[in-house]
Amino acid sequence: MKFATRRTACRDGELLIVSRDLTRAVCAHDIAPLLLDALERWDALLPRLAARYEALNAGQLEDAFAFDPRACAAPLPRSPQWCDASAFLNHGRLMERAFNTEPIPDFDTIPVMYQGASDDFLGATDDVPLPDEAHGIDFEGEFGVITGAVPMAVNARDALAHIRLLVQLNDWSLRALGPREMKTGFGFLQAKPSTSFAPVAVTPDELGLGWRDGRVHLQLHVEWNGAWFGNPSGREMNFDFGTLIAHAAQTRRLRAGTIIGSGTVSNADRTVGSACIAERRVIEILEHDAPATRFMRFGDSVRLVALTEQGEAPFGAIDQKVQRAENG
Repeated sequence: MKFATRRTACRDGELLIVSRDLTRAVCAHDIAPLLLDALERWDALLPRLAARYEALNAGQLEDAFAFDPRACAAPLPRSPQWCDASAFLNHGRLMERAFNTEPIPDFDTIPVMYQGASDDFLGATDDVPLPDEAHGIDFEGEFGVITGAVPMAVNARDALAHIRLLVQLNDWSLRALGPREMKTGFGFLQAKPSTSFAPVAVTPDELGLGWRDGRVHLQLHVEWNGAWFGNPSGREMNFDFGTLIAHAAQTRRLRAGTIIGSGTVSNADRTVGSACIAERRVIEILEHDAPATRFMRFGDSVRLVALTEQGEAPFGAIDQKVQRAENG
């Protein structure tokens, strides 16, 4: 199944079921007004949601309408919890060089994860308001999962059964602010503004072989100001999503609607490019002794879209422009 949230006067919008080809949608508010509500009552509502999804794809619903991603917020405009990992060790090692930090203990065996802000996610086509270009504005293309309720101390294998939906996201970063916050030992705060999401969240079965081993085996195509920047694959994720969920739930239970991010998609093969500017800059330092690529400026745009081998975009696309934030 595929879901989106259409903006309304309500802060949390209304739940839409979206057709497999992303061309049509239908309201689902009579089943569940919000995606979070559907996640909290997943097992009870699943038969009705699935039946409506199949009817939509079969063209049997008179109240279906054209799906417009621009009218949508993030699939979950806000969630109980947002935790982001660094599950691609290639990226993590490069970032250690970027920030000139000591190697993280047990980095190869214990996932690194921070808890981000989950109160103000951005939609796929929303402008991104930020206060200062000098903060080092950077995009970070990632995949993520949305869970049902997860018990404390769940193991990695069983954790996979608690995944309800898959998402594609852009974890915006302000690179000039990151090093100081990392050195405090308290983690990111100002360096991590609101995260953006592709318009559609999908159940794992929608990806077919693109979802296996707890990983999204799709290429994430990244364009910056219309120019190719990279197309790394999610298959090289060192820690699968089951391991990440188990790590987050080791000493706490997770509420339905918790989002767990993969961290920046990154491949060892440098010819596939990168999913963030900081990684490209570190590679430039390693290869040419100095970075040549600047960070983003106001007016710059970024487009991120995960594609199947058939060229389909199951999540839709993130297509955003960075703007100067207005005062107040």
